[in-house]
Amino acid sequence: MSKIVLFGATGYTGRLIAETLIGRGAAPVLAARDATAVGKLAADLGGAETAVADVTDPASVRALLGRGDVLVTTVGPFLKYGGPALTAAVTAGAHYFDSTGEGPFIRRVFDHDDEARRAGAALLTAFGFDYVPGNLAAALALDEAPEAVRVDIGYFITDPGTSGGTRASMAGMLFAGGFALRDGRIVEERTGARVRGFDIAGRRLTGASVPGSEHLTLTRSYPRLRDAGVYLGMPGMAAQGLQVTSVLTGAVARVDPLRRLAEGALNRLVRGSTGGPDSAARARTRTWAVAEASDAAGRVVASVTLTGGDPYDFTGAILAWGAQTALDGGLQGVGALGPVEAFGLGTLADGVAAAGTTR
Repeated sequence: MSKIVLFGATGYTGRLIAETLIGRGAAPVLAARDATAVGKLAADLGGAETAVADVTDPASVRALLGRGDVLVTTVGPFLKYGGPALTAAVTAGAHYFDSTGEGPFIRRVFDHDDEARRAGAALLTAFGFDYVPGNLAAALALDEAPEAVRVDIGYFITDPGTSGGTRASMAGMLFAGGFALRDGRIVEERTGARVRGFDIAGRRLTGASVPGSEHLTLTRSYPRLRDAGVYLGMPGMAAQGLQVTSVLTGAVARVDPLRRLAEGALNRLVRGSTGGPDSAARARTRTWAVAEASDAAGRVVASVTLTGGDPYDFTGAILAWGAQTALDGGLQGVGALGPVEAFGLGTLADGVAAAGTTR
């Protein structure tokens, strides 16, 4: 019988997913590298099957999975540690979900599209606050405006807290290349290359461009789309600072010795698996994902805003929903998929709403 395997269950986001899955009556296999820690987690949650696996031993990750299983992985930074779980899922013919927000890793997942199709596996990368709400908001806007050929998506958070894993992922992306959808093609574009304003809750807020899954996914469902921008909300000065920083890190990245030195320093300074905001802090956080669809003349012809709570709570809930829906046969295809093509617009909207984010 097929099963859900949660790899990285003892991490900050992993525990949120485990709590949600078990709270919904699911019976996931909780997997992590530390047998004592994963055993304690299972006991805390009232009992669950456990397994030990470590990305430094790829065979141990592969041993978790059989054909038709659903793997949810939170083991990051994904550019550094994500490969073994992705490879294991494709090799096993298991469906795959991850919590990454790292654009270059998202692109890597889509490079496995043909291989996953042959294996009968669906690959759902960045299936959390990064970047499910933006995919949904953009699809809703594009559905409302058949003349639209461009969409710009912004993500905004009030009172954000960050986990150690998030900080480690952000540090890991400093020296990785970005990308965007321009004139119908995926092109190289450094993070922070563009700054844009969005109207959110009666205020004009600023976002800096980042590589997101929307660049790769939306043309699957909307082939008329020619351009897409994804923006992370931040104060104007911070957005301008990111532009400068990305120029500098891009120059460093082109010189291998300098890149290795800088990455080593960051690895020492920024540690993952150090916890994250507690439930009280998460309760104070609000989020918005806005999509503005424009026609060929640059006129905004549709706008959709989704509002929700804490991004970690959303990520835990939507990954649990996606995994259970996949296990129940709710996927509409195989290969590397975007959220809309994987579940259909209506079903995805229902799942996002159940995870606490609504229009």
